[in-house]
Amino acid sequence: MSYIKEQIALIKKQDPSISSTLEVFLHPSFKALLYYKIAHRLYRKKHLFLARLISERGKKKTGIEIHPGAQIGKRLFVDHGLGVVIGETAILGDDVTLFHGVTLGGTGKEKGKRHPTIGNRVFIGSGAKILGNITIGNDVKIGANAVVLKNIPNGVTVVGIPGTIVKHNSKKVNEREM
Repeated sequence: MSYIKEQIALIKKQDPSISSTLEVFLHPSFKALLYYKIAHRLYRKKHLFLARLISERGKKKTGIEIHPGAQIGKRLFVDHGLGVVIGETAILGDDVTLFHGVTLGGTGKEKGKRHPTIGNRVFIGSGAKILGNITIGNDVKIGANAVVLKNIPNGVTVVGIPGTIVKHNSKKVNEREM
């Protein structure tokens, strides 16, 4: 029950279009994460088919695809979530925000851990693709449509294709290809 209360508070805080608590129950982030929680619990208990069945139902209802094997920290917020994909071995820290069209996926070349690890307090803009077994540090902002294929340190802003650091600790730095 505390999880639901936390999600309600988060969505009301993050989405200015929400004017009542009842509207939160219609928010795709709320519904997708509820499906994920159930599917993830089943996945951990090795009820893989049932976990995937519930996960697929959640995807169909919300347009947000979260594999039941993904590990998600506290207070994930998915705004306008249509087209969001979170792969099986992805790990997300606390206070992560994802916008529509974000992919936390694999490259198709890896075995085992093949999806990204996302730190705490990370913002990922619309259409961004973070691919492969890479690590995104804490307090990172990834711009819309960026494609990130390499590790990103803490406290930077990344934009472009390929993802390039454009800010560090609130100061512009020379662009370095990621």
